[in-house]
Amino acid sequence: MKKRLKTVCITGAGNGIGKAIATLMNKSGYNVACCDIDLISAKATIDNFSNSDAEAMAIEIDVTKNTEIQNMINNVINKFDQLDVMVNNAGVTRPAHILELTEKDWNWIYDVNAKGTFFCLQMAAKQMIDQKQGGVIINMSSIGAKGFSDVSNAIYASSKGAVLSLTKTAAQQLGKYNINVNSICPSFTYTAIVENLVKNRAKEQGKSVEEMIKTYEKDVPIGRINEPQDIAEMVLFLSSEGARNITGQSFNIDGGLIPS
Repeated sequence: MKKRLKTVCITGAGNGIGKAIATLMNKSGYNVACCDIDLISAKATIDNFSNSDAEAMAIEIDVTKNTEIQNMINNVINKFDQLDVMVNNAGVTRPAHILELTEKDWNWIYDVNAKGTFFCLQMAAKQMIDQKQGGVIINMSSIGAKGFSDVSNAIYASSKGAVLSLTKTAAQQLGKYNINVNSICPSFTYTAIVENLVKNRAKEQGKSVEEMIKTYEKDVPIGRINEPQDIAEMVLFLSSEGARNITGQSFNIDGGLIPS
């Protein structure tokens, strides 16, 4: 009898960190639901998968809309019968000083980063509880949530702080259902979002992008900034049996930038 493959659902899977997570999970033998507001990008992620033994699907989703979140969960179950791992990776930001930020920025960033993460977690948890086999939920936060000041903006840092608090509370309340909830706090990770941030900072300081990256790397004790693969590897571990007794935690992936 063919062994049932576990299923992972990933938001923001069309590029950057989400794409790296989806690619590694496919390679590691998971069925993967690639979910993104840009369906073309989600499909492009799947096109690069190497493991033909595992199945995949692309889902278009705006995580600020609860009906679309529920449809995402329903589509995953209709395709794969079960949801084992939920990765809440969708996030937005823009580079701005605290005095430049607007109410529109607040609503946009919080709707995606905090509200979207909450309801994706909630609806995934309800599905996992119905299945009665436990599950894993991983939320993407940031070292900006822990006081690292050199982030895109203050609202972004605040929204990621909300994700940390949600993670801790959810872990306490969902533990009795054998659902593990953890968060990952990356530092600078070279994605399209960070590339735009680096370009803006380089322009402000009269430097090239390459010079700006070297400036960031000098501040990192280990001497290098993150690649998306670094975060993907942590997701894979937290989804494994080796992490079965880890819950309610936040893991920095920052090369030693901040001490806790």
